[in-house]
Amino acid sequence: MNAGLTDDEFEALLEVSRGLKSKRLSPRVLKHAKLFSGLKYVEYNRNGLMVISERGTQTLFMKHCIDGLRKIAKDPVALLDANVRTFLLKKSHISPIEGAVGYVITTKGAESLADIDAQQ
Repeated sequence: MNAGLTDDEFEALLEVSRGLKSKRLSPRVLKHAKLFSGLKYVEYNRNGLMVISERGTQTLFMKHCIDGLRKIAKDPVALLDANVRTFLLKKSHISPIEGAVGYVITTKGAESLADIDAQQ
């Protein structure tokens, strides 16, 4: 899923996804620019600005989904982004708690989380 990206690399990719305003890169992004380019997570516009690619966007989204699943595992009433919550509900990784506010991880979600943790 993430090609073994570290937290620092994810933060740099998130910084790129927010949009760079100049060709001058921050030290964090500059440090990982070659990796991102090689993994096709970023592209360069005609004006030379680095922008996140579709593949990079998908990688960040999956990271947010995994983090959201972990949040729900710890706290059933944790707040999730709307698109992450929708994705996890659609894929049956979480389900709403009946008669209460919050979500619970389904068996499928727990298995997915266990698989992800086993890969790391």
